[in-house]
Amino acid sequence: MNFELKQHFQIESARFLPHLPSSHPCSRMHGHSFKIILTLVGPLDGKIGWVIDYNDIQAKMKPLLSQIDHHVLNEIPGLENPTSELLAKWLYDKARVDLPMLTRVTVAETPLTECSYPA
Repeated sequence: MNFELKQHFQIESARFLPHLPSSHPCSRMHGHSFKIILTLVGPLDGKIGWVIDYNDIQAKMKPLLSQIDHHVLNEIPGLENPTSELLAKWLYDKARVDLPMLTRVTVAETPLTECSYPA
């Protein structure tokens, strides 16, 4: 029997979207308080009683999130066009190396908008 776990993170980052017309507000430098939600799926460890320790998830994500928290996302290799969609994919691809149970990354750039990868 598998369980689904979610771990929430928040980062503050600046960005601009270079492929938009100059009249679009997101073409200019601006910042977001990004909410990042990792979804992991796996079996219960019968002895311990959990799937994975949330502290382990945090520890594995710390080096990755430190690359983008309080940084200009456009300056990060692979995030030259840092849409929320591409940020979600970037995070998924990198986090999955250390978190093989990762099934989805959700990025919310505002309280009213979010995207997930993979869908």
